[in-house]
Amino acid sequence: MKRPMDITYEYLKEKILNGTFLPSQKLNEIDLSKEIGVSRNTIKKVLLKLEKEHLVVTEDNKGATVKAYTLEEVINYFEIREVLEALIIDSAIKNITDHDILKLEEIYNKMESTLNEVKFVEYPTLNKQFHNIIYSLSSNKQAVEMVNMIKSQLQKYHLRTILIPGRNESSCHEHKAILSAIQNRDPSAAKIAIQTHIANIRKTIVSNYNLLM
Repeated sequence: MKRPMDITYEYLKEKILNGTFLPSQKLNEIDLSKEIGVSRNTIKKVLLKLEKEHLVVTEDNKGATVKAYTLEEVINYFEIREVLEALIIDSAIKNITDHDILKLEEIYNKMESTLNEVKFVEYPTLNKQFHNIIYSLSSNKQAVEMVNMIKSQLQKYHLRTILIPGRNESSCHEHKAILSAIQNRDPSAAKIAIQTHIANIRKTIVSNYNLLM
């Protein structure tokens, strides 16, 4: 049975990441306590935890609000992620097996099928599975941890890129280039492919920032 802390944490984090709680929205402790059915002290502890993950901002005498990122901050985070993803995939290729490549191929084929069948809702989950296999194979666990933190912070922007016409198709082509480099066990090509992919996400967000807010 989950503890009240865990239930509250998962509930609030999901609401923030899926956009139910909007950037700069005030998070009232009393209202949340009643809504979730936990003590106000539990809400306080969870908000402090979310603040450490850069999802919430707390101020004395003002309470907590959902963290709002400026366009410059979003760009900076994606530029950092480009560097980290290159480090991750470089070490992952050194550890990859034929079985791992088969799993990536299977996921990629499903990604392609969702687009052909216009099942866009399923695409982000497959996308996440594809990258998670690469992360699991990397020996640079610190880089993986930092990337996951960045992805968590910017998830609400990233997920909404599926609404941009043509972005899913471009993403699929980018994943094919990543897969091809991995199949060839070519770290140089893999680093270029992954960095191109992340750079294109960044460019899509920059070009459509107002729509994605």
